[in-house]
Amino acid sequence: RGRRRLGERGTFERRETPAPPPAIAGDAARKQADAARLERLRQWAEADEAEEEAEEPEETEDEVGVPARERVSKRERRAMGPDETLDVSFMHPSEREIAKALDFYGIKYLYEPRSFPLRWEGNRVTEMFTPDFYLPAEDRYLELTTMKQSLVTQKNRKLRRLRELYPDVNVLLLYRRDIMRFLAKYGHGPMAGAKVVGGVHQLIGADEVAKRVREIGRQITKDYAGRDPVLIGVLRGAMVFLSDLIRNVDVPGVQMDFIKTSSYAGAEHKGVSLVKDVEVDLKDRHVILVEDIVDTGLTLKHLLGHLATKLAASLAVCALLDKPARRMTDVRIDYVGFQIPDEFVVGYGLDYNEQYRNLPFVGYIKPEEPKFEPQR
Repeated sequence: RGRRRLGERGTFERRETPAPPPAIAGDAARKQADAARLERLRQWAEADEAEEEAEEPEETEDEVGVPARERVSKRERRAMGPDETLDVSFMHPSEREIAKALDFYGIKYLYEPRSFPLRWEGNRVTEMFTPDFYLPAEDRYLELTTMKQSLVTQKNRKLRRLRELYPDVNVLLLYRRDIMRFLAKYGHGPMAGAKVVGGVHQLIGADEVAKRVREIGRQITKDYAGRDPVLIGVLRGAMVFLSDLIRNVDVPGVQMDFIKTSSYAGAEHKGVSLVKDVEVDLKDRHVILVEDIVDTGLTLKHLLGHLATKLAASLAVCALLDKPARRMTDVRIDYVGFQIPDEFVVGYGLDYNEQYRNLPFVGYIKPEEPKFEPQR
């Protein structure tokens, strides 16, 4: 009973679980009980942070000048990064796939770092929730599920309870379909190459796309008058969008270039790399990175970090499509064409297995979902 924490040299530390106050009638009693538990949990978190700070070694020469937010404690160093991923005993293959993808993009994570008490009987915790991953830089938890629907319903109930008790905790739930689509986007996983069922369904018509591209072009013209921007398209999906967009930017000195990154394919130890870098000198230039779609934000975050080293005067992002439902990392998008639901979109430069790029509209498809090993 109570929480156990693994301390130094394998010893355990016990802490009494927050007990509810004596019974008081009505909703006020429940709110008072929850507030008391939350206060004790916050105190625990503050104590943990103070303990980790005390465990930090003195700065070495290579750490001098490194921002504090970029340093990690000894406990975190043992838990995250490509080398550690190989040694982690994941509960399900889908967790390992996501961990490898995070490694590929250089996103540090902690695996099952903590449990959140959800319900109590007296002094005893009767229900807890343990997210699969924590992304320290994003302050976001990831929870994966490949369970059958009846069990997913129970997990959704737990998430609702978690958000009631811990409103500041940010948790993204990735369902079975989300995981397969995430991997299929890079030609990997059980859905890669799956048969499309029912053809292409139109989501945004060609005329609507053209109208919105003209509107974005006029806005960029207004915002960058006299500044000669450089529009950089992310190959290959943004090629069609960029070619139409730049013809609607009425700035005489506007230029364009392209950039391309390697794609995640489930490989171990291989991080994202540039297949093609920009050729235009971006120093002191005003740069607009043009994307076809932003969903997880992982590729975009990497590209922004790379372009930041080019010493541009300013750096903005323009995306035809924004799909926030599966965002794993926070990125700012300055110009958005359309915000779309969580569908597998194709057309107007976007593909599925290198097909459908030539469609004049944005559509969505329903790839056949193969069997996926369920969680036990």
